[in-house]
Amino acid sequence: MRESIRILLVDDQSLIRQGLRALLELEPDLTIVGEAENGQVAIDRAESLNPDIILMDVRMPYTDGVAATEIIHQKHPNIRIIILTTFDDDEYVTAALKVGAIGYLLKDTPSEELAQAIRAVDKGYTQLSPGILAKLASKLTSTSSAPAQLTSALPLDFYELTLREKEVLRLIASGASNREIAEALYISEGTVKNHVTHILSRLNLRDRTQAAIFANSILTQLE
Repeated sequence: MRESIRILLVDDQSLIRQGLRALLELEPDLTIVGEAENGQVAIDRAESLNPDIILMDVRMPYTDGVAATEIIHQKHPNIRIIILTTFDDDEYVTAALKVGAIGYLLKDTPSEELAQAIRAVDKGYTQLSPGILAKLASKLTSTSSAPAQLTSALPLDFYELTLREKEVLRLIASGASNREIAEALYISEGTVKNHVTHILSRLNLRDRTQAAIFANSILTQLE
């Protein structure tokens, strides 16, 4: 059994890295294994250190956080990346999630909540700061720039989901893993995977993150 979650800190400001290290190392199950001052160094450190989690800033010199996330995710899909930044701009959020980030948190997140988010991401849950999920859901379902599959799915395709598939979708929105969904609904993990595959196909969604965003935007209709 793994003793602790191994974390790589990526930020171009040394004071931020030092502060994060000091706060997170107070947690007995979190270990800082390295630091990087820009995206290019982060790519190299990900290769040499193979951390479990990377806390990645967005705006950095040489290689920014979104570009670094894409490269690291392609080369090391087992490493989970949380964007930790001061920017909640829609373009940064959607770009980061699109290329493989599994979390997007703001730097004003309290240290205890950040630690909990790291643990959740380590288990495979998507973590977004309060307000970001609502902003994304609103953008994806109500603006002309939203992906067509998300704006067109609700009127017809959503209602073609079975009751069980809607239950699975609701649990995806809550951040539950396949195992937890299986336990909650008393079905096998294989059955859950089949339901998830059908949900993504039926709603023309790319992945679980899009499914969670979609589901949170229509929670009242999942009842």
